[in-house]
Amino acid sequence: MEIFESITGIAAPMMQINIDTDQIIPARYLGGTDAKGYGAHLFANARFLPDGTANPAFILNQEPYCNAQVLLADRNFGCGSSRERAPKALREFGFRAVIAPSFGGIFFNNCFRNGLLPVVLPLDEVRQMADLVNASAGRQQVAVDLQRQIVTLPDTHHVFRFKAPETLRQMLLQGVDEIQQTLAQHNVIAEWRQADRLRRPWAYATETLAPAMRTGR
Repeated sequence: MEIFESITGIAAPMMQINIDTDQIIPARYLGGTDAKGYGAHLFANARFLPDGTANPAFILNQEPYCNAQVLLADRNFGCGSSRERAPKALREFGFRAVIAPSFGGIFFNNCFRNGLLPVVLPLDEVRQMADLVNASAGRQQVAVDLQRQIVTLPDTHHVFRFKAPETLRQMLLQGVDEIQQTLAQHNVIAEWRQADRLRRPWAYATETLAPAMRTGR
């Protein structure tokens, strides 16, 4: 897992509604078992022309947006299939955060597990941010702070507040997954089991039966 605390970088406005996971990483690039290499195919259908050359009209092929670390999008970003390679492709390309009014539910959760922060803000705030970025031709950077749960525009006085699910937020801040997060609570779990064993000894009967079953006694 990759730690995320804060990032300040170029923001690329892609203010289309319903950008689904097949647009993010087309299905034809999902073959194989390698967990890497998907960033090269991010938004492939829009990013490349039929002959394979870069589409100059696509925002991520333009300066300075080709170096963006923050993506601004409209409603329902990441809808469609559950493919985890969608957030992987965004992260490999260089994105650390996606800001949108709403996300596909599975995509939203997968982002946290791949070092990518999905930020939910009201539509009017995302549009306001996109307008400011466009007006500056991409020079207006965007800062995303997961510790304080705020988005700011360093060159202005604009501050936008968001709320991330606390368990997923801690996963990103600590750079751990659910299993590591659970194992870190082993002392609490052991204390609970000890107390529960006294309350419900019958629930732990299989623990005493198991050795006998293994030896055939």
